[in-house]
Amino acid sequence: MSLSERLQKREYQEIWNQYCGFLDLNIEEYMKIQNRLMEEQIQLFSSCELGSLILKGKRPQTIEEFRRMVPLTTYEDYADILLRKQAESLPGNPVIWIQTTWEGGKHPIKVAPYTRSMLDTFRNNVVACLLLATSEEKGHFSYEEGDKMLYGLAPLPYATGLLPLLLGEETDIRFLPEVKEAVNMTFSQRNKLGFKLALQKDVELFFGLGSVTYAVSQSLASSGGGSGNLRSLLGCEPHMLYRMARAKHLSKKEGRPIRPKDLFGLKGFMVAGTDNRCYKDELEELWGIRPMEIFAGTEPSLIGTESWTRDGMYFFPDSCFYEFITEKDMEELEEHPDFIPQTLLMNEVLPGEKYELVLTVLKGGAFVRYRCGDVYRCVGLSNREDGTKIPRFEYIDRVPSIIDIAGFTRISENGIISAIRLSGLPVIHWTAAKEFNEQNRPFLHLYVEMESEAFVQRAVSTEILREILTTYFKYIDQDYRDLKKILGMDPLVVTILRCGSFEAYREKNGKEIRHMNPSKRELTELIQIQKSNWR
Repeated sequence: MSLSERLQKREYQEIWNQYCGFLDLNIEEYMKIQNRLMEEQIQLFSSCELGSLILKGKRPQTIEEFRRMVPLTTYEDYADILLRKQAESLPGNPVIWIQTTWEGGKHPIKVAPYTRSMLDTFRNNVVACLLLATSEEKGHFSYEEGDKMLYGLAPLPYATGLLPLLLGEETDIRFLPEVKEAVNMTFSQRNKLGFKLALQKDVELFFGLGSVTYAVSQSLASSGGGSGNLRSLLGCEPHMLYRMARAKHLSKKEGRPIRPKDLFGLKGFMVAGTDNRCYKDELEELWGIRPMEIFAGTEPSLIGTESWTRDGMYFFPDSCFYEFITEKDMEELEEHPDFIPQTLLMNEVLPGEKYELVLTVLKGGAFVRYRCGDVYRCVGLSNREDGTKIPRFEYIDRVPSIIDIAGFTRISENGIISAIRLSGLPVIHWTAAKEFNEQNRPFLHLYVEMESEAFVQRAVSTEILREILTTYFKYIDQDYRDLKKILGMDPLVVTILRCGSFEAYREKNGKEIRHMNPSKRELTELIQIQKSNWR
């Protein structure tokens, strides 16, 4: 029975139990689901060509054997088969292929196959997100048929395009703008039309990348709510005209811009992507409702959601089989790529510890023991506030080898090398770190050493160097280009260090500083060395 049918019959408790019942599991019950589905996936994977290649012909019979026999994998292990979309080589029959960017300057795209069973799981779990986003306590939600959603995410073939498609199988939810119109629009056009329609007809739900929702919310506020055009007012419903008048009066009285919460009373607000913690507080102030964070990706699909407490994400037990690399082993892997870490399972994680997530996609998925590149902290094994008895997590960031800015671009060592090479600048040493400014906004800080100080003094200032490198980052990476175009961000900061600083660091420490995301201690030492001209 669909969500629409149950809503019509007012079976609210049954709805909650069907979609959100996983929150009532204890860890033993959770692991039973994980193990049962994983055992099914092992049989599917072992019987296909892709599985034979990764397993090198071995046939594991248990989960323990599978974890011993299958190495940790990355997208390179699947690229030959997946990029050619060889469906006959996979564990399950894909009904749709989802794509995303892979690595700027080296690989254009990566694709992931979704089986019908994966889509069914995605559909059920996205309904759970919808209900939890509109809930303030266990068992109660305010979502109703016909509610309108302002939708700020990319359409198919990106994974976020699955949300309207699959929600449409369950319920009559209205998207602003309608999906069939949105797919033919640019991002900017979709957002402008979406807000125009929201001002005319009202809106109950909002979903987008945290960074994007903040940018468009600020735009709405700076435009005065978009209420100055007489032609646009003609299409407004009476209650929205009243809200606009009230919002203008209130903002003038308080001497501030109009905020979205002056115009709308959202029931639910969902954000996806990375760096959401940088925007949540201000989004709550702008909209009057705390955003609920979910986590999804191209390869793993939809895997996690917060509850009504907005205090950490719970992983759905039927999307993926979860393994965890400890922070210590994650750092060892950065130093020694051949190192083989021992992973933990969901019933072995500890509160306060950070972990890199390793996934096996269930229901006929292609990816096994897959390093998706995301780091989480376990914030608790139970939660008295919402009554849960399973671990919950907060998203920390990408793994150190990747610098993700606002969920838009993933900058790799190869990307930085390509930008420097193409620029022709005489950069001889560099290290890059993700840092945060006074407003808690992320940026890419590139510390460089040039061929000679005389060259720097004669020809290159920090600002010129930044402008040149920005040009080449945009050239090799479409997503980097969109940071400025869509979010108004120019995330690159360049610091030129004295000649000899990197070599002095190596002499003092017996090793070179890491290219990507060195620790704060390492960066502080490098800067102190260059200031003192240590030899």
